[in-house]
Amino acid sequence: MSVLPLPKTAGPVPANASHAGHSGAQQAAPAPALIVLMAASAGLGAASLYYSQPILAPLADDLHASAAQIGAVPMLTQLGYAAGILLLTPLGDRFDRRKVILTKFVLLVLTLLLCGLVPAYTPFLLASALLGLTATLAQDVVPMAAALSPPDHRGRIVGQVMTGLLLGILLSRVMSGVVAQAFGWRWVFMLAAGALTLVGLLSWRLLPSVRPATATTYPALMRSLRGLWQAYPSLRRATLAQGLISLAFSAFWSTLAVMLHHRFGLGSAVSGAFGLAGAAGALAAPLAGRVADHRGPGLVTKIGALITALSFAAMSITPLLDRSAAIVLLVVLAIIFDFGVQATLIAHQTIVYGLDPAARSRLNAILFTGMFIGMAAGAALGSLLLSQFGWVGVTALAAFASLVALVLRMTAESD
Repeated sequence: MSVLPLPKTAGPVPANASHAGHSGAQQAAPAPALIVLMAASAGLGAASLYYSQPILAPLADDLHASAAQIGAVPMLTQLGYAAGILLLTPLGDRFDRRKVILTKFVLLVLTLLLCGLVPAYTPFLLASALLGLTATLAQDVVPMAAALSPPDHRGRIVGQVMTGLLLGILLSRVMSGVVAQAFGWRWVFMLAAGALTLVGLLSWRLLPSVRPATATTYPALMRSLRGLWQAYPSLRRATLAQGLISLAFSAFWSTLAVMLHHRFGLGSAVSGAFGLAGAAGALAAPLAGRVADHRGPGLVTKIGALITALSFAAMSITPLLDRSAAIVLLVVLAIIFDFGVQATLIAHQTIVYGLDPAARSRLNAILFTGMFIGMAAGAALGSLLLSQFGWVGVTALAAFASLVALVLRMTAESD
């Protein structure tokens, strides 16, 4: 799996090292520098999915695409990511996760360079799909952090890596918008490739090997996904509800830049700065985990879906407001609905991970595949509705999808 010569390490870590303990030796927690490196790796990998969102307007102008056509860019990126989660993430259970991660580093850097160099709309669509496929690097790093962590530190360490992933997603929009406005949209992908190369080289030096968790063949791993889907109604409800919430989330972020450009004449730097509003809401979302611990994750999913639905419903009045009031309202509601979206995700992960500890990687693959299929649908439908009905059409779609997710959670009394 590796395309790089591997430096000598102290030896592979068992995938279940934290449970091995038969020798009585206490597994040491990863060094702080390694935790920071894994957080940066997860953040830069996940960020690759979102660089295009705040720069869709200049992308459309430069590639001679309509508003409806340019919506295919985030759609194909999310579809590529969903396919990568479903088809590639299980490889971490079968092969040394270090080799899987390093291989994806190389492929993701090459794909980012391709995105920055392609000359026309159609090849950029293909590059976007490949970008989503290789950005699944982030979904390999988090299980790596769990495998390297002793039980009494695992929650803290995985939480730190997830914080890096979340910051990468949200701050990617800020970086993308600022860089595109200052230097042009192609430099967004070039600089991202450079940053990822640096972190990849550090990972090559510092990441330890992790023994495969299973000798099960790849086809058998893939077949087991269907069995898990059929066996757990809670998994199906969580996947469908999170997919609907993600549809609403993506419909907003995939059309915001185009709407701000056409209605208010605002550039990509301003639309990218909306990522800071999203960061404020999403970084508060781990508080929902405490509520899930004390009151149950099912309650958190209901509250999160309700917050999201009400936020998008309130956005429908922005066309009636003047420029300043509309922008302020959008910023406030972006903070609120991002909190709702992340709260439902944390709660759904809590539900799903408790179903079968031996199959958490595959359960995670199913949940996130549904989530990113929803995001792809939101990008496509949001762009279509924006071109046909304006911003009201986008907010109506997002509010309706969130409301259906709420109804689905209200009927799930057993979770």
